[in-house]
Amino acid sequence: PVTLAIFLNLFWIFMTCLTSSMPVVSFKFLLARIWFVVGLYLLTAKIFADHKNLERYVWLYTIPLIAVIFYATTRHLSYGLWNKQAGHFVVNPFYSDHTSYGAVLALYLPFMAMFSFSRFFTTKVRLISFAAFGILLIGFILSYSRAAWVSMVVGLVVFAIVKLKIRFRPLFITFLSIVVLLLLFQDQIFMRLERNSEQSSADFRTHISSISNITTDASNLERINRWSCAIRMFSEKPVFGFGPGTYMFQYAPYQLNNDRTIISTNAADGGNAHSEYLGPLSESGVLGLLTFLLILALVVYTAVQTYMRLTDARLKSFVLTALVALTTYYTHGFLNNFLD
Repeated sequence: PVTLAIFLNLFWIFMTCLTSSMPVVSFKFLLARIWFVVGLYLLTAKIFADHKNLERYVWLYTIPLIAVIFYATTRHLSYGLWNKQAGHFVVNPFYSDHTSYGAVLALYLPFMAMFSFSRFFTTKVRLISFAAFGILLIGFILSYSRAAWVSMVVGLVVFAIVKLKIRFRPLFITFLSIVVLLLLFQDQIFMRLERNSEQSSADFRTHISSISNITTDASNLERINRWSCAIRMFSEKPVFGFGPGTYMFQYAPYQLNNDRTIISTNAADGGNAHSEYLGPLSESGVLGLLTFLLILALVVYTAVQTYMRLTDARLKSFVLTALVALTTYYTHGFLNNFLD
């Protein structure tokens, strides 16, 4: 089912390339997406037929990632470890900025935690994994990526839900109840959020508090600006969108003066649509979003069903860890977009 959903999404991307406002950009986007699917999905499925390659695959990324963390932290020290602004560029040239760095650390931290505390590995492997977990955790904290921090909390919630075997019905009822409460008290919620004037800073308490600041925090306000542009673009072309990969070239005319911030530009500097969900909506229309959501839903469904069905405890741990890691990115996708 996951493979079919991916092919369906690729087919719709191809269709919207034909109607794109910038066909060359869109077909380049499609070609890049096909490369990713072939190299990182179809090929990896064959590699993972040998289950030992699951661990090797994780370690082959984690080891150089640790080297990058040492590099970034050493550079950070030269500017002052609590210098938040330095955190934005010390990871160059390995990552474009601190947010993509934080997103990747969120993906690999669950695996290092699993290697550290799982009984399936030798004491030596567990000690090495625990040291690696500590290094990744330091990098994760110093990334100053609020989106990554939030995503890790959601990942831990998903871990608890699966481990406790909470059924779908109570989860669905809880979700609906939260949505209804948000709708009923939206005015009060917005008034409370507008009172929050905390700016993102090196102080962790203040930095966390600034997550909900939609009044003065430039980073948050610019996200809202980009999201608003994506929605206006969708309203103009709801079926086929502007074409895959074209948001950054087309969004400028859809910015309203009262939405612009001190970091607003007309060239998508500092990020694209800032949403893995609104980006496809503006670029490939409603089916662009729906086919993307279908992939995510089927991945989660397949992971949970596989976890419940497996009898091999080691593989169960890998499946659950992979689900938690992917969940961090699905959550992160509400605030940033790095799939491009």
